Amino acid sequence: MTQPDLETLIDQGRGAMPADMVLRGGKIFDLMTGEMIEGDVAICGDTIVGIGADYDGREIVDVSGLTLVPGFIDTHLHIESSLVTPFEFDRCVCPRGVTTAICDPHEIANVVGVPGIEYFLEASARTVMDIRVQLSSCVPSTAMETAGAQIEAEELAALKDHPRVIGLAEFMNYPGVIFKDAGAISKLNAFRGRHIDGHAPLLSGKDLNAYIAAGIRTEHEATTADEALEKLRKGMRVLIREGSVSKDMLALQPILTERTSPYIALCTDDRNPLDIAEYGHLDYMIRTMISLGTPVLAAYRAASLSAAEAFGLKDRGQIAPGKRADIVALPNLEECRAALVIAGGKIVGDAAFAARKLIAPVARDSVKAPTVTAASFRTTANREDTDVIGIMPGKIITEHLHETIPVVDGDKRPDIARDLVKIAVVERHGKNGNIATGFVKGFGLQRGAIASTVCHDHHNIAVVGANYDDMALAANRLGQIEGGFVVVNDGKVLAELALPVAGLMSLNSFEEVEGDLKQLRKAAISLGVTLEEPFLQLAFLALPVIPALKITDRGLVDVVKFEIIA
Repeated sequence: MTQPDLETLIDQGRGAMPADMVLRGGKIFDLMTGEMIEGDVAICGDTIVGIGADYDGREIVDVSGLTLVPGFIDTHLHIESSLVTPFEFDRCVCPRGVTTAICDPHEIANVVGVPGIEYFLEASARTVMDIRVQLSSCVPSTAMETAGAQIEAEELAALKDHPRVIGLAEFMNYPGVIFKDAGAISKLNAFRGRHIDGHAPLLSGKDLNAYIAAGIRTEHEATTADEALEKLRKGMRVLIREGSVSKDMLALQPILTERTSPYIALCTDDRNPLDIAEYGHLDYMIRTMISLGTPVLAAYRAASLSAAEAFGLKDRGQIAPGKRADIVALPNLEECRAALVIAGGKIVGDAAFAARKLIAPVARDSVKAPTVTAASFRTTANREDTDVIGIMPGKIITEHLHETIPVVDGDKRPDIARDLVKIAVVERHGKNGNIATGFVKGFGLQRGAIASTVCHDHHNIAVVGANYDDMALAANRLGQIEGGFVVVNDGKVLAELALPVAGLMSLNSFEEVEGDLKQLRKAAISLGVTLEEPFLQLAFLALPVIPALKITDRGLVDVVKFEIIA
C-alpha cells in the first residue's frame, strides 16, 4: 500500500475529510495505561490517524462488541521451520493476529547462502503481514559441521541497509564472541550500534557480561526463570519462546508481570503448521499465559508494544495516531481468538492474500547426498564405554550420557530394550560425503527409522533407527524427493513429506502440510516413538551450539567443551 502524504494524514485525523477506513463500535485496549478507550478508529492508508472520537469513512467496519488490540509481533522465528514458503506462512498465521514477523532465514542460508536471504527479502515485500529480516550471523553455526554455504561479514554488511533488514540475527557462536574469534568480531563490528540478536543458552556470570557488552540486545534461549532474570537484570530483552520443540513458556511465565512486561516479548522460533492448527501461534501463548495468571495487560504488551520497542519498530505496537494500522479485534481478551485482523490497513482475508504477487522459490535440487547402505551406519569401536545423546522432551538442550554398549563384530548396535538407538548424520550438500554415527536415548523407537533434511543448522540428513537397512532406505529416499521427512519400517516407506525448497519447505499449502504431518506423526507412533514432535526433536540433535551433546556430519560434539569427541 502506498504511504499517504502528510497533508492527507492530517486532514483525515482532524476529520476534515473522510478516513479511508473507520472501525466503529469497538473498544481499544490501551497498552500504555491498561484503560479501555471508547470511540472510532480512523485509518488512512496503512496508518492510524485517529482514535477516541467519531469519524466518517469511505469504508465503515462494524466491530461492535469487540476489543481492539495491536497486531502481534513474533520477535524471533525461522519461517522455514514452518515447512512452508513465506507466502503460505503469511496465510497461516496472519489471520491469527500475527501482523509482524521478525525472521532469521539462516536455515535456507545454510543451504544456499546469500541467495536464500535475498529470496526472503524479496518475498517479505509482497506478503500481507509485515515480515522483517535479521541477517543470519552464523552460517554455518560453527566450524564443527559441513553446511552448504558460508557467509562472512562483508556479505552481511552489503545487505544491512536494505529497508526490510533490522540487524544481525541470533549470534549463536557465543564462544566465538567471548573468546574474540576474528570472524565473530568482524561481524559484530560491522553491525556495531545496530540491533544484534542473541543466542546464549545457560551463559551466565562474567561470560554473560562479556557477551552483552559486545552489543547483543535480545535473547530467546532462557529455559529457566533464574536464567531469564539474570539476563533481564543485565539489560537484555528476554523473548519468551514456545515452539514445536523448544517449549519455555511454562518455565518463564511467572516472570512476566506488569513490571517486567516492557522488557519481555514473545517468539516461536520453530513452529510447524500441525501445532499451529491444533494449538495456535502467539495467540496460543497469550491465552495460555493469561490462564496461568499472567496479567492481561502484561501478556498483550509483550505480544506487541514491548516487542516493537525491543527491535526499534517505533511505528507499531499501539493503537494510536501515527502508528501502523495493525489491529486485532477480539471477542474476549482472555480467549485471544481473532474475529478480525487488519494488517497495514488491509483487512486480512482471501481477497488480500489473492492480491499478492508471488515469486518463484529458490534452492531446488539441493540434496546431493551419497547413496548409503546398511553398512554405512556401523559404529566401529573397540571400547564399550559410549557417549550417548540424552533427549529432554520439550527442550533442545540435551544430556551427555554414558552407557556401556557391547562391541559385536567391530560394531556397536542399537539396544532397543534400553532405548538406545542409532543416530547418523549424512552430509548432503555434495561437499565431502561425511557420515557420522552415534547413539541417542529418549525416542522410544522400537523398529524402523525416521529421517529428515531439516537438521539444524547445517541441514544435512539426520536419521535415527532401530535397524540399518531401514535407515539406509530412509536416507536414500530423501535424496529422491528433494528432501523432507520420511518414516520407514520393514523396507517400506510408511509416510513422507517432500520439502523441495532447500530441503526445508514444501511447495504445497499449509493445510496440505498439516495433513502430511498428521500421517508422519501417526507413522512414527507406530514405530514406538513416544515424543510429541519427533521430527524437529531429531533436527535439533544436530545443532552444535546447544548443550550438552550433539552430533554433526563430523562426529559427536561436546558442546560444553565446544569440541568434537575423538
